[in-house]
Amino acid sequence: MPVEVFDHHKCSLGEGPLWHPQTGDFFWFDIDKKQFLKRSGKPAEQTQFDRHVSAAGWLDEQNLLVADEFGLFKFNHVTKTEQHIADIEKDNPVTRSNDGRADAFGGFWIGTMGKNAEPEAGAIYRYYRGEVRQLFGKISISNSICFSPDGLFAYFTDTVTKKIMRQALEQKDGWPIGEPEIFVNLTAEGLNPDGSVVDAAGNLWNAQWGAGRVAQYAKDGSFLRAIALPASQITCPAFAGNNLDQMLLTSAKVGLADKEELAGCTFKIDPKAKGQKEHQVIL
Repeated sequence: MPVEVFDHHKCSLGEGPLWHPQTGDFFWFDIDKKQFLKRSGKPAEQTQFDRHVSAAGWLDEQNLLVADEFGLFKFNHVTKTEQHIADIEKDNPVTRSNDGRADAFGGFWIGTMGKNAEPEAGAIYRYYRGEVRQLFGKISISNSICFSPDGLFAYFTDTVTKKIMRQALEQKDGWPIGEPEIFVNLTAEGLNPDGSVVDAAGNLWNAQWGAGRVAQYAKDGSFLRAIALPASQITCPAFAGNNLDQMLLTSAKVGLADKEELAGCTFKIDPKAKGQKEHQVIL
């Protein structure tokens, strides 16, 4: 399958890809460099922060809810103005935010992790209409936060466990009900699940760190196919384009020195699938 380099900016740790369904802007982050990146055309526009930033959900055409190492803030990507929204592990110097995504109920899920991947230093939280609640603790590397198109399930992983989990959701307000169950177990293959997104048919697409691929899994967790990419450390997929029939994937070059020419670039593929529109966060 043809793979195109969508953006040649080489991120140390690219993450948090988000296609804005109203404006067509594409946003992503370089966590290590504390940068927010935006593509409305070419080339990418960079905003430098003084702390780690990693993921976002959209509020309206100009404003995003952005996760940083201290919590959540409203960010106008046009004027570059900020407004504090909520604290998350603000007084913990060990951790930072990592993977995150908005759910169908207007909430925003965000994972934290140790800045040096300290074992079980992180957690997964949900922001919902002014409340922040910890959902899962003792997380080493939070990833794969995404949601089924019917709103019934959330997915997440602690990458070091090599298991993607599925969590049932209360249909009134989207809070978890019951205990999470194993959706995909990658232990036998030795694969490391990174970021994920779910398409409109309910299939989950998972970037697999170190394997240079994105893999598609059916609603029952069975493997469907994998698409190879020209960088080993693929971090997260996002559906994009006016018809949501393109896929953009961030990557990382951290730890690779100059071993891979395209490490850290953002790639574009035709996944032969259509994505969900990213949900709007409600403050």
